[in-house]
Amino acid sequence: MKALLRIAGMVQKSGREVSSEAVESAKRNGASEMDVHDTVLIAAAFCMFNRYVDGLATEMPGDLEAFMRRGVVIAEKGYERTPVPVEAIGKGEKNEVDEAT
Repeated sequence: MKALLRIAGMVQKSGREVSSEAVESAKRNGASEMDVHDTVLIAAAFCMFNRYVDGLATEMPGDLEAFMRRGVVIAEKGYERTPVPVEAIGKGEKNEVDEAT
């Protein structure tokens, strides 16, 4: 796992950072070719998602407890509903998230 996490860290900097030595180290430690592939794919996808969200200047609630409340709503109702505006989460305003807790 540590060898795969090192590869993920390399992908975070640049896909070109992934060295053959890092791949061989992962394989020596039990990773398969598919494990390496999936590690690179997942790390690259998260980098893309993070850049996408940052590029849109997406706001995050300042209250981390808002994520717990939102999780309750998602667990009960799923993702297919009208989203609660970011500014309403965690500010004590009456919204679906508050009603679910």
